[in-house]
Amino acid sequence: MTMVGALLEANARFAETFDASGIHAPRFALLTCMDGRLDPARFLDLAPGDAHVIRNAGGRADADAIRSIVVSYRLLGTREIVVVHHEDCGMMRFTNDELRDMLRADLGLDASQIDFLPFSDLDESVRVDVRMLRQCPLIPDAIPISGFVYDVSSGRLREVR
Repeated sequence: MTMVGALLEANARFAETFDASGIHAPRFALLTCMDGRLDPARFLDLAPGDAHVIRNAGGRADADAIRSIVVSYRLLGTREIVVVHHEDCGMMRFTNDELRDMLRADLGLDASQIDFLPFSDLDESVRVDVRMLRQCPLIPDAIPISGFVYDVSSGRLREVR
């Protein structure tokens, strides 16, 4: 069976008992990494509808994440933003130039115009993303924004100031 076939079977089992009546308006927007070890619903005890979870490589506050956050608070009612990066992130294992060289070697493509947003300092990456969101003119100053690091070994969050 293909992965898609397995996913469709799992979804059919889920849909048999699905009840949308308990889903409510989200309270906050969560920007976090796409790493499979992070399950925000579990580590934050979220129920369906509690949060808009925005995920990308590194949990970075790039233009697309900001677009989603603006839609989340302006049109869909969230009133807080939380940024969560994590220990042992793959985004700390390469530089832009290294990934661009890989793409050139593998595909013969020039990706020099792309910033993949790697980082070498985990806490500083959280600070940079929180600062980017706070300085974004599309996000009102009244919206609280906080940043954390998730420890993939212990499951604990640590606030970054």
